[in-house]
Amino acid sequence: MSDKLKLEMEFPIHASPSMIFQYLTTPSGLSAWFADDVNSRGKIYTFIWDGSEERAKVATKKDNERVKYKWLDENDKETGTFVEFKIVVDELTKDVSLLVTDFCDNDEEEETRMLWENQIGDLKHVIGAV
Repeated sequence: MSDKLKLEMEFPIHASPSMIFQYLTTPSGLSAWFADDVNSRGKIYTFIWDGSEERAKVATKKDNERVKYKWLDENDKETGTFVEFKIVVDELTKDVSLLVTDFCDNDEEEETRMLWENQIGDLKHVIGAV
């Protein structure tokens, strides 16, 4: 993991935390914007993109606030990387933001940030927050 760059990105989303949370934690919600298909068996989620599968374990989950998926290798051992979604509500303005933490290779930071911009754009479109 030491060769991976940790990225933290914030995206404003005009939707309720409970609505956003459904799209971050259910297979049907995640497959609507994040992956081509998503299956879950207990705490293990299988994400499918272009025919390839990645598996992750739900490490933390707090209703309407956060979920963290730790990526697993082919032997179901944690790889040390994860993707985490945190829903933050500003106390004064009540504006809602989604904080995304992800990892990438050092030379892929710009590509990864652009990918997340597109992914969150898809999420906003799906929930009608555009």
